[in-house]
Amino acid sequence: MRRRIIVAMSGGVDSSVAAALLAERGHEVLGVGLRFPDVPDSAARSSCCGMAGMEDARAVAGELGIPFYVLDYRDAFDEAVIAPFCEAYASGETPNPCIPCNTELKFGRLLALARALGVDHVATGHYARVESDGRTGAPRLWRGLDKAHDQSYFLYSLTREQLAYALFPVGEMTKVQVREVARRQGLDVAAKPSSQDICFVGEEGYRALVAAREPAGAEPGPILDARGHTLGTHQGLAGYTVGQRRGLGIAAAEPLYVTGLDPERNAVLVGPRAETRTRSVRVGKVHWLGDVCPANAIVLDVQTRYRTAAVAATLQWNGDVADVEFAEPQPRVAAGQAVVFYEDDRVLGGGIAQAVSTAAH
Repeated sequence: MRRRIIVAMSGGVDSSVAAALLAERGHEVLGVGLRFPDVPDSAARSSCCGMAGMEDARAVAGELGIPFYVLDYRDAFDEAVIAPFCEAYASGETPNPCIPCNTELKFGRLLALARALGVDHVATGHYARVESDGRTGAPRLWRGLDKAHDQSYFLYSLTREQLAYALFPVGEMTKVQVREVARRQGLDVAAKPSSQDICFVGEEGYRALVAAREPAGAEPGPILDARGHTLGTHQGLAGYTVGQRRGLGIAAAEPLYVTGLDPERNAVLVGPRAETRTRSVRVGKVHWLGDVCPANAIVLDVQTRYRTAAVAATLQWNGDVADVEFAEPQPRVAAGQAVVFYEDDRVLGGGIAQAVSTAAH
Protein backbone atom coordinates (compact mmCIF):
# COMPACT_ATOMS: atom_id res chain seq x y z
CA MET A 1 0.00 0.00 0.00
CA ARG A 2 1.37 3.39 -0.99
CA ARG A 3 1.72 5.62 2.04
CA ARG A 4 2.58 9.24 2.69
CA ILE A 5 5.69 9.34 4.86
CA ILE A 6 7.78 12.11 6.40
CA VAL A 7 11.45 11.22 6.75
CA ALA A 8 13.44 13.21 9.28
CA MET A 9 16.61 13.83 7.26
CA SER A 10 19.73 14.99 9.07
CA GLY A 11 22.10 14.86 6.11
CA GLY A 12 23.72 11.64 7.32
CA VAL A 13 23.90 8.39 5.39
CA ASP A 14 21.37 6.53 7.57
CA SER A 15 18.44 8.94 7.22
CA SER A 16 19.33 9.48 3.56
CA VAL A 17 19.10 5.75 2.87
CA ALA A 18 15.87 5.54 4.88
CA ALA A 19 14.37 8.10 2.48
CA ALA A 20 15.82 6.33 -0.54
CA LEU A 21 14.41 2.94 0.44
CA LEU A 22 10.92 4.31 1.06
CA ALA A 23 10.91 6.22 -2.23
CA GLU A 24 12.16 3.10 -4.02
CA ARG A 25 9.21 1.16 -2.59
CA GLY A 26 6.79 3.61 -4.18
CA HIS A 27 5.74 5.64 -1.16
CA GLU A 28 5.13 9.38 -1.25
CA VAL A 29 8.16 10.60 0.69
CA LEU A 30 8.53 14.08 2.13
CA GLY A 31 12.00 14.95 3.38
CA VAL A 32 12.03 17.17 6.47
CA GLY A 33 15.05 18.70 8.12
CA LEU A 34 14.81 19.90 11.68
CA ARG A 35 16.90 23.00 12.16
CA PHE A 36 18.44 22.88 15.58
CA PRO A 37 20.72 25.55 17.11
CA ASP A 38 23.75 26.28 14.96
CA VAL A 39 26.69 24.19 16.08
CA PRO A 40 30.34 25.32 16.31
CA ASP A 41 32.36 25.06 13.11
CA SER A 42 34.44 22.27 14.66
CA ALA A 43 31.34 20.06 14.89
CA ALA A 44 29.38 21.23 11.86
CA ARG A 45 30.14 18.54 9.30
CA SER A 46 29.96 15.54 11.64
CA SER A 47 26.84 16.78 13.39
CA CYS A 48 23.16 16.11 12.84
CA CYS A 49 22.49 19.68 13.99
CA GLY A 50 22.91 22.96 12.18
CA MET A 51 22.64 24.12 8.59
CA ALA A 52 25.57 22.09 7.26
CA GLY A 53 23.55 18.90 7.73
CA MET A 54 20.51 20.56 6.18
CA GLU A 55 22.52 21.36 3.06
CA ASP A 56 23.51 17.71 2.69
CA ALA A 57 19.93 16.56 3.31
CA ARG A 58 18.55 18.97 0.72
CA ALA A 59 21.09 17.70 -1.81
CA VAL A 60 20.08 14.08 -1.14
CA ALA A 61 16.40 14.94 -1.52
CA GLY A 62 17.20 16.51 -4.86
CA GLU A 63 19.06 13.39 -5.95
CA LEU A 64 16.06 11.24 -4.93
CA GLY A 65 13.54 13.56 -6.55
CA ILE A 66 11.54 14.14 -3.36
CA PRO A 67 10.48 17.46 -1.81
CA PHE A 68 12.45 18.78 1.16
CA TYR A 69 11.39 21.21 3.85
CA VAL A 70 13.22 22.69 6.84
CA LEU A 71 11.38 23.28 10.11
CA ASP A 72 12.88 25.77 12.55
CA TYR A 73 13.17 23.80 15.81
CA ARG A 74 15.89 25.95 17.38
CA ASP A 75 13.76 27.19 20.28
CA ALA A 76 12.13 23.78 20.77
CA PHE A 77 15.52 22.04 20.81
CA ASP A 78 16.87 24.51 23.34
CA GLU A 79 13.85 23.99 25.58
CA ALA A 80 13.57 20.21 25.29
CA VAL A 81 17.23 19.20 25.00
CA ILE A 82 19.93 21.79 25.73
CA ALA A 83 18.41 23.44 28.81
CA PRO A 84 17.62 20.14 30.61
CA PHE A 85 21.05 18.80 29.59
CA CYS A 86 22.85 21.74 31.19
CA GLU A 87 20.64 21.72 34.28
CA ALA A 88 21.25 17.99 34.79
CA TYR A 89 25.03 18.29 34.54
CA ALA A 90 25.06 21.28 36.88
CA SER A 91 23.15 19.23 39.46
CA GLY A 92 25.56 16.30 39.33
CA GLU A 93 23.78 14.08 36.81
CA THR A 94 24.98 12.56 33.54
CA PRO A 95 22.13 12.92 31.00
CA ASN A 96 21.74 11.62 27.47
CA PRO A 97 20.37 14.35 25.17
CA CYS A 98 19.43 11.95 22.35
CA ILE A 99 16.53 10.51 24.36
CA PRO A 100 14.46 13.71 24.77
CA CYS A 101 15.39 14.71 21.21
CA ASN A 102 13.69 11.56 19.94
CA THR A 103 10.73 11.57 22.31
CA GLU A 104 9.93 15.29 22.41
CA LEU A 105 10.95 16.44 18.93
CA LYS A 106 11.21 13.76 16.24
CA PHE A 107 8.37 11.64 17.54
CA GLY A 108 6.72 14.43 19.52
CA ARG A 109 6.37 17.73 17.68
CA LEU A 110 7.18 16.35 14.23
CA LEU A 111 4.83 13.39 14.56
CA ALA A 112 2.03 15.66 15.79
CA LEU A 113 2.53 17.86 12.72
CA ALA A 114 2.55 14.80 10.47
CA ARG A 115 -0.73 13.54 11.88
CA ALA A 116 -2.31 16.98 11.50
CA LEU A 117 -1.29 16.96 7.82
CA GLY A 118 -2.67 13.48 7.25
CA VAL A 119 0.75 11.86 6.92
CA ASP A 120 0.79 8.13 7.68
CA HIS A 121 4.23 7.71 9.27
CA VAL A 122 7.38 9.44 10.43
CA ALA A 123 10.60 7.62 9.53
CA THR A 124 14.16 8.10 10.77
CA GLY A 125 17.53 6.48 10.18
CA HIS A 126 17.68 4.75 13.57
CA TYR A 127 18.98 1.20 13.79
CA ALA A 128 15.94 -0.26 15.52
CA ARG A 129 12.83 -2.22 14.57
CA VAL A 130 9.11 -1.98 15.27
CA GLU A 131 7.00 -5.09 14.83
CA SER A 132 3.31 -5.63 15.61
CA ASP A 133 2.22 -8.23 18.12
CA GLY A 134 0.60 -11.06 16.20
CA ARG A 135 -2.30 -11.33 18.65
CA THR A 136 -3.06 -7.75 19.72
CA GLY A 137 -1.49 -5.75 16.92
CA ALA A 138 0.29 -3.57 19.50
CA PRO A 139 3.68 -2.22 18.37
CA ARG A 140 6.80 -3.70 19.93
CA LEU A 141 10.27 -2.14 19.86
CA TRP A 142 13.27 -4.33 19.05
CA ARG A 143 16.99 -3.89 18.64
CA GLY A 144 18.32 -3.23 15.16
CA LEU A 145 19.78 -6.27 13.43
CA ASP A 146 23.23 -4.62 13.35
CA LYS A 147 24.11 -5.05 17.02
CA ALA A 148 27.20 -2.86 16.66
CA HIS A 149 25.02 0.12 15.66
CA ASP A 150 21.77 -0.70 17.47
CA GLN A 151 20.06 2.49 18.72
CA SER A 152 17.03 1.09 20.54
CA TYR A 153 18.67 2.29 23.78
CA PHE A 154 17.78 5.87 22.74
CA LEU A 155 14.18 5.01 21.88
CA TYR A 156 12.90 3.24 25.00
CA SER A 157 10.86 6.28 26.08
CA LEU A 158 8.70 6.39 22.95
CA THR A 159 5.04 5.69 23.69
CA ARG A 160 3.11 2.89 22.03
CA GLU A 161 1.20 5.49 20.03
CA GLN A 162 4.45 7.01 18.79
CA LEU A 163 5.79 3.57 17.89
CA ALA A 164 2.63 2.81 15.92
CA TYR A 165 3.51 5.65 13.52
CA ALA A 166 7.29 5.16 13.55
CA LEU A 167 9.27 3.60 10.72
CA PHE A 168 12.94 2.59 10.91
CA PRO A 169 13.81 1.44 7.35
CA VAL A 170 17.49 0.70 8.08
CA GLY A 171 16.75 -1.33 11.23
CA GLU A 172 16.84 -4.56 9.23
CA MET A 173 20.22 -3.69 7.70
CA THR A 174 23.87 -3.47 8.68
CA LYS A 175 25.84 -0.25 8.38
CA VAL A 176 27.83 -1.82 5.54
CA GLN A 177 24.61 -2.56 3.65
CA VAL A 178 23.35 0.98 4.25
CA ARG A 179 26.47 2.47 2.69
CA GLU A 180 26.17 0.04 -0.22
CA VAL A 181 22.62 1.27 -0.88
CA ALA A 182 23.84 4.88 -0.73
CA ARG A 183 26.56 4.13 -3.28
CA ARG A 184 24.10 2.29 -5.51
CA GLN A 185 21.79 5.30 -5.38
CA GLY A 186 24.70 7.61 -6.17
CA LEU A 187 24.23 9.63 -2.98
CA ASP A 188 27.07 11.99 -2.12
CA VAL A 189 26.74 11.12 1.59
CA ALA A 190 27.62 7.44 1.03
CA ALA A 191 31.02 7.83 2.69
CA LYS A 192 30.06 10.57 5.15
CA PRO A 193 31.31 9.74 8.68
CA SER A 194 28.75 9.02 11.37
CA SER A 195 28.07 11.80 13.87
CA GLN A 196 30.11 11.50 17.04
CA ASP A 197 29.65 12.54 20.67
CA ILE A 198 27.18 15.30 21.55
CA CYS A 199 26.01 16.93 18.36
CA PHE A 200 25.55 20.48 19.66
CA VAL A 201 28.97 21.07 21.23
CA GLY A 202 32.30 21.74 19.56
CA GLU A 203 35.95 21.21 20.44
CA GLU A 204 35.54 23.01 23.78
CA GLY A 205 33.33 20.16 24.97
CA TYR A 206 30.13 20.14 26.95
CA ARG A 207 31.74 21.65 30.08
CA ALA A 208 32.08 25.06 28.42
CA LEU A 209 28.43 24.98 27.39
CA VAL A 210 27.25 24.00 30.87
CA ALA A 211 29.44 26.66 32.51
CA ALA A 212 27.95 29.33 30.25
CA ARG A 213 24.35 28.21 30.78
CA GLU A 214 24.51 27.03 34.39
CA PRO A 215 27.38 28.79 36.23
CA ALA A 216 26.65 26.82 39.41
CA GLY A 217 27.90 23.71 37.61
CA ALA A 218 31.36 25.29 37.33
CA GLU A 219 31.74 26.33 40.97
CA PRO A 220 34.79 24.73 42.65
CA GLY A 221 34.25 22.46 45.61
CA PRO A 222 35.89 19.70 47.68
CA ILE A 223 36.99 16.27 46.50
CA LEU A 224 36.19 13.90 49.38
CA ASP A 225 37.06 10.30 50.18
CA ALA A 226 34.65 7.83 51.78
CA ARG A 227 35.47 9.11 55.28
CA GLY A 228 34.80 12.72 54.34
CA HIS A 229 38.45 13.78 54.19
CA THR A 230 39.20 16.55 51.71
CA LEU A 231 41.77 15.39 49.14
CA GLY A 232 41.61 18.29 46.74
CA THR A 233 39.41 20.78 44.92
CA HIS A 234 37.31 20.14 41.84
CA GLN A 235 36.44 22.72 39.18
CA GLY A 236 32.67 22.19 39.05
CA LEU A 237 30.39 19.15 39.22
CA ALA A 238 29.68 19.41 35.49
CA GLY A 239 33.22 18.27 34.72
CA TYR A 240 32.95 14.89 36.46
CA THR A 241 31.03 11.65 36.17
CA VAL A 242 30.96 8.36 38.00
CA GLY A 243 33.87 6.08 37.08
CA GLN A 244 36.13 8.93 35.95
CA ARG A 245 39.82 8.64 36.83
CA ARG A 246 41.63 11.30 34.82
CA GLY A 247 41.53 14.99 35.62
CA LEU A 248 41.13 14.70 39.39
CA GLY A 249 44.42 16.45 40.08
CA ILE A 250 45.10 14.66 43.36
CA ALA A 251 47.97 12.44 44.48
CA ALA A 252 47.23 9.19 46.31
CA ALA A 253 48.87 5.88 47.15
CA GLU A 254 46.53 4.10 44.72
CA PRO A 255 44.49 5.25 41.70
CA LEU A 256 41.27 7.00 42.68
CA TYR A 257 38.03 7.17 40.74
CA VAL A 258 34.87 9.23 41.00
CA THR A 259 32.36 7.15 42.97
CA GLY A 260 29.62 9.77 43.20
CA LEU A 261 28.64 13.42 43.09
CA ASP A 262 27.05 15.22 46.04
CA PRO A 263 25.21 18.36 44.85
CA GLU A 264 24.20 19.38 48.39
CA ARG A 265 27.84 19.72 49.41
CA ASN A 266 29.02 20.54 45.88
CA ALA A 267 31.43 17.65 46.37
CA VAL A 268 33.05 15.05 44.16
CA LEU A 269 33.35 11.71 45.97
CA VAL A 270 36.30 9.45 45.16
CA GLY A 271 37.58 6.03 46.12
CA PRO A 272 39.58 3.04 44.88
CA ARG A 273 38.47 1.01 41.89
CA ALA A 274 36.59 -1.49 44.08
CA GLU A 275 34.21 1.29 45.10
CA THR A 276 33.23 1.94 41.48
CA ARG A 277 31.36 -1.37 41.37
CA THR A 278 27.81 -2.00 42.51
CA ARG A 279 25.17 -4.70 42.54
CA SER A 280 22.12 -2.47 42.16
CA VAL A 281 20.65 0.73 40.81
CA ARG A 282 17.37 2.48 41.53
CA VAL A 283 15.53 3.66 38.42
CA GLY A 284 12.98 6.46 38.33
CA LYS A 285 10.69 7.86 35.60
CA VAL A 286 10.14 4.30 34.41
CA HIS A 287 8.46 3.92 31.02
CA TRP A 288 7.18 0.38 30.43
CA LEU A 289 6.68 -1.08 26.94
CA GLY A 290 6.16 -4.69 27.97
CA ASP A 291 2.76 -6.31 27.66
CA VAL A 292 1.96 -6.21 31.38
CA CYS A 293 3.66 -4.31 34.19
CA PRO A 294 5.22 -7.00 36.41
CA ALA A 295 3.67 -7.36 39.85
CA ASN A 296 6.56 -9.49 41.07
CA ALA A 297 10.30 -9.52 40.52
CA ILE A 298 11.32 -10.52 36.99
CA VAL A 299 14.64 -11.48 35.41
CA LEU A 300 15.66 -9.54 32.32
CA ASP A 301 18.65 -7.92 30.62
CA VAL A 302 19.66 -4.36 31.52
CA GLN A 303 21.77 -1.91 29.53
CA THR A 304 23.13 1.09 31.40
CA ARG A 305 25.20 2.77 28.69
CA TYR A 306 24.90 2.99 24.92
CA ARG A 307 28.21 1.33 24.15
CA THR A 308 28.01 -1.47 26.74
CA ALA A 309 26.37 -4.86 26.54
CA ALA A 310 23.20 -5.66 28.43
CA VAL A 311 23.68 -7.82 31.53
CA ALA A 312 21.39 -10.12 33.50
CA ALA A 313 19.50 -8.51 36.37
CA THR A 314 16.35 -8.77 38.46
CA LEU A 315 13.81 -5.94 38.40
CA GLN A 316 11.44 -5.26 41.29
CA TRP A 317 8.77 -2.55 41.19
CA ASN A 318 8.79 -0.36 44.28
CA GLY A 319 6.09 2.27 44.05
CA ASP A 320 7.07 4.91 41.50
CA VAL A 321 10.55 3.47 40.98
CA ALA A 322 12.13 0.16 40.05
CA ASP A 323 15.03 -1.49 41.86
CA VAL A 324 17.47 -3.37 39.64
CA GLU A 325 19.72 -6.03 41.15
CA PHE A 326 22.54 -7.17 38.88
CA ALA A 327 23.52 -10.85 38.74
CA GLU A 328 27.18 -9.78 38.91
CA PRO A 329 28.79 -6.54 40.16
CA GLN A 330 28.73 -3.81 37.51
CA PRO A 331 30.27 -0.34 37.11
CA ARG A 332 28.32 2.20 39.11
CA VAL A 333 25.59 3.92 37.13
CA ALA A 334 25.72 7.71 37.24
CA ALA A 335 22.52 9.49 38.22
CA GLY A 336 20.80 10.73 35.07
CA GLN A 337 21.91 7.85 32.85
CA ALA A 338 19.32 5.85 30.95
CA VAL A 339 18.77 2.29 32.20
CA VAL A 340 17.01 0.21 29.54
CA PHE A 341 15.32 -3.16 30.04
CA TYR A 342 15.39 -5.95 27.43
CA GLU A 343 14.00 -9.43 26.92
CA ASP A 344 16.49 -10.85 24.44
CA ASP A 345 16.28 -8.22 21.65
CA ARG A 346 12.92 -6.75 22.63
CA VAL A 347 12.81 -3.45 24.53
CA LEU A 348 10.62 -3.77 27.62
CA GLY A 349 11.13 -0.19 28.79
CA GLY A 350 13.56 1.86 30.80
CA GLY A 351 14.08 4.82 33.05
CA ILE A 352 16.61 7.17 34.60
CA ALA A 353 19.17 6.11 37.20
CA GLN A 354 18.47 7.77 40.54
CA ALA A 355 20.93 6.23 42.96
CA VAL A 356 23.14 3.21 43.49
CA SER A 357 23.70 1.00 46.48
CA THR A 358 26.93 0.64 48.40
CA ALA A 359 29.85 -0.74 46.42
CA ALA A 360 30.07 -4.47 45.82
CA HIS A 361 32.60 -6.41 47.88
